[in-house]
Amino acid sequence: MTEARVHPLTAWLSRQPPAVMTVYAMVVGFSTYFSMYAFRKPFAAASYDGEMFSADVSLKTAFVVSQLIGYTISKYLGVKVCAEMQRKARARTLALLIGTALLSLLAFAVLPPRMKVVAIFINGLPLGMVWGVIVTYLEGRRTSEMMLAGLSCSYIVASGVVKDIGRWLMSDLAVPEFWMPFTTGLVFVPVFAIALYMLDKLPMQSHADEDARSARTPMTGEQRLEFFRRFGFGLVCLLVLYFFLTAFRDFRDNYGVEMFAELGLSESQGLFTRTELPISLGVMAVFGALTFVQNNRAGFFAAYAIMMAGMVLLGGATYLQMQGHIGGITWMVLIGFGAYLAYVPYGSVLFDRLIAFTRAPGTAVFAIYLTDAVGYTGSVFLQLFKDLVAPDMSRLEFFQNYCLFQSGLGLVLFSVSWAFFARRANQ
Repeated sequence: MTEARVHPLTAWLSRQPPAVMTVYAMVVGFSTYFSMYAFRKPFAAASYDGEMFSADVSLKTAFVVSQLIGYTISKYLGVKVCAEMQRKARARTLALLIGTALLSLLAFAVLPPRMKVVAIFINGLPLGMVWGVIVTYLEGRRTSEMMLAGLSCSYIVASGVVKDIGRWLMSDLAVPEFWMPFTTGLVFVPVFAIALYMLDKLPMQSHADEDARSARTPMTGEQRLEFFRRFGFGLVCLLVLYFFLTAFRDFRDNYGVEMFAELGLSESQGLFTRTELPISLGVMAVFGALTFVQNNRAGFFAAYAIMMAGMVLLGGATYLQMQGHIGGITWMVLIGFGAYLAYVPYGSVLFDRLIAFTRAPGTAVFAIYLTDAVGYTGSVFLQLFKDLVAPDMSRLEFFQNYCLFQSGLGLVLFSVSWAFFARRANQ
């Protein structure tokens, strides 16, 4: 039987020092997921002022919620699909997911308003699985923290950049707001295609990777059930917190335009890039440093310490802003940094280290997608809660109060789950 031919780029990467492949993986992982945001988030750059979906729900809220429902369903499907996916299916799956999303944005442009809600729902359905497929290329390596930190920076920066691009298309090129998302996606098709091609050339886990972080294999239903039985209570605490944390992140992301306007900053150019770029650099520096923690148990609990520090920063910065001690841009940077310090480990280092130090069989993508599915359910809940329960409260005032709530809840649940995993790790 003839041995499968290895692509020259893959063979070359296999011969390089770990630092070379780490940088390569960070760049191509970042670029692939960054491009995905051009198909997901540009619609949020428009305000759709004065347009209502119903008497109580604005058209923009309907768009946000509809896409989130599709995205959330995708996360639930990903618990099985991404955990069981074979290596050879990854690239074509990613291409199919993005192609479907682009076609849905074309439908969003041409359909009447109420049908646009259906189009944006369909847009969310494929995109929710993109993260999990990309993570399967990067997890379980000796430098996974650096690779996954680079990947995580993509969504921190990308959401702001694609919204700034969307605003530029509308203001400078006069692209209509309903055509702007499709136009933004078209701009990024070549970038995505090149990044995906290069991502798929990454070598498999080496023997040294497997020795350091355990082998990563597709996960059966029985293995997924056993994983939850073993770590159930700690996971439930993390799931409850992520329900609210994802809602926080998405509210800040989707209504940043409106909150900047309330802060008197709507005329400033490149606001999202100015706030998200320093956050991404800070997050990459913090989690990249975890690569130097060789002991997997210590690395797992170090990630916990970082997440708790993020909650302290979130609450402290909000208190200072409400008291008038810091300005709007500084506040948005600090709360974004604090929230992402808590949020990023869920999709990257936290479960990668958990599997590495416990040697549980399978892949971190299962736990990542379990938390993601619950988290985006919370995001749908918060969007509707604001419009239906607190319609008279401005988005900024609502968000300030939510920041304080999130900070307190995060410190409590992180502490409880930390204690559980510390006790379980000693058994």
